[in-house]
Amino acid sequence: MAARRPRSRRPAFAAAAVVASVALAAGPRAAAGAARTDGPPAPAPPASAGAARPAPDPPAFGAYLDYGPPGVARIAELGRWLGGREPRVGHTYLPGDRWSNIEGGAGFLDVWAQWRRQRADRMLVLNVPMLERNEAGVPDDEVRALLREGAAGRFDHHFRALAEQLVRLKAPDTVVVLGWEMNGTTYTHRCGPEPQAWKEYWNHIVTTMRSVPGQEFRFDFTPTRGRDAIPWTQCYPGDDTVDIIGMDSYDQPGGMSFDEQVKEPYGLQEHVEFARNHGKPISYPEWGLFRNGDNAAYMERMLAWMGEHKPLYNTLTDYCPHGVWQCHDNPRSSEVYRSVLSGRTGEPVPEPTAPTRPPEPTAPTRPPEPTAPATPRPPVGCPAAGLGDWIEYWLGGDVCAHLGRWPREP
Repeated sequence: MAARRPRSRRPAFAAAAVVASVALAAGPRAAAGAARTDGPPAPAPPASAGAARPAPDPPAFGAYLDYGPPGVARIAELGRWLGGREPRVGHTYLPGDRWSNIEGGAGFLDVWAQWRRQRADRMLVLNVPMLERNEAGVPDDEVRALLREGAAGRFDHHFRALAEQLVRLKAPDTVVVLGWEMNGTTYTHRCGPEPQAWKEYWNHIVTTMRSVPGQEFRFDFTPTRGRDAIPWTQCYPGDDTVDIIGMDSYDQPGGMSFDEQVKEPYGLQEHVEFARNHGKPISYPEWGLFRNGDNAAYMERMLAWMGEHKPLYNTLTDYCPHGVWQCHDNPRSSEVYRSVLSGRTGEPVPEPTAPTRPPEPTAPTRPPEPTAPATPRPPVGCPAAGLGDWIEYWLGGDVCAHLGRWPREP
C-alpha cells in the first residue's frame, strides 16, 4: 500500500501504561455470535450497595498476523506471548486483484471460518474490497465510471457469492470492513472521485449481502484518520447500512503528537463523537506505530484511549514498521503492549519471542497483495484452468482444467 501524505507536527509525551491497563480491561464483550444491533450495547445496571461486582469482560482485541493459515496459527502464539491472554479477534483481508478473489475464491476463507467456529466468543474481521484491481493505480475517471456501475447494481452478484460462501462456512456473523480507507487515494474503491455514487454502491453491496438467508453480518465503515483526500464524513452512506464506525489510525505523520491526532480535523475525537451521534459502536481495525518509530508514549496513549472509549474491537497491524511481536524494531513499544494486554503492568517484561516465521517485509500500512512466486505451467495436454497467480500461490501450482491440480516441482 502506498504511503499516506505526511503532515509535519510537533512531538509530545504520553500517560503511564498503568492507566491504559486499568482502562483497557473494562472493554465490553463483543461476542461474535451476537445479532447485529443499531447501536452500542446498553450499559449494565449499577450494582446495588454491597453487591459484588462481576469481573469485567476482557476487551475484544487481535492483530493482523498474516493473510492465510500462518495468520491463524500465530493467534495462539501471540496469546502465549501475552501470558495466556489469547486474542479473540481474527483479522484478514480478501485480495482485490480480481473478482473471483473478492468472492473469497479457492478455499481461502475456510481456515478462518474454522478458527471462528471453535469458540463462541471469537470474532472474524474481514476486509473486503469493493472493486477489482484495487491497488492498480486506476485513474479517477475510470474509478468514477466503476462507482456508477456499482451504484447501478452491476457488481452485486460478486458480493452475493461472498455472503453465500461465508454462510456456508458457518461464519455468518463476520464483521465486514467494506471499502476501507475510502477517504484516501490508494485504492480503486476510493470515495473521492464521486462520493454520491460511492455511497449508493456501498448501500447496494450491504443490501445484497443482507439478503442472503442465514446471514448476521455487521458492516464496518472505516476511513483513515484525518482528512486525507476527502473528509470521510462526506462518504458516510447512512445509518441503515452501517453497523460499526471504525478508523484506521497509525502513529503518523512524523512529529505529530498523540494529542494532535486526537484533535486534528476528522481525527480520533471527531470519530468518537460522530459514532456517538449516530448511535454506533466504534472500532480500530488497523492501528500501530509508523512514522515516529519505536514510540512507547504513543503505544501507552493509544491503549489508554481505547480503554476509555471502549471500541467493539481493535486489531494491531503486527509487522514492521507497525508491530510489536513479529517486528523486533520496536522493543519499548512492545514492552508497553505486552505489559498492558497481559495484565502484568509494572512487572519485568522479557524480550519479544520470535514467531514461527520471519516477519513480513516493511510496508506503510498493511502488506501488499500476496505476490505469488513464478508458477510452473501444466504439462502438454493439460489445459490450464487460469485461476490466477494468487489462487495458484495457495494451491501450490496451476490447475488442469480436466485433470485437477498438478504438483509444483520441488
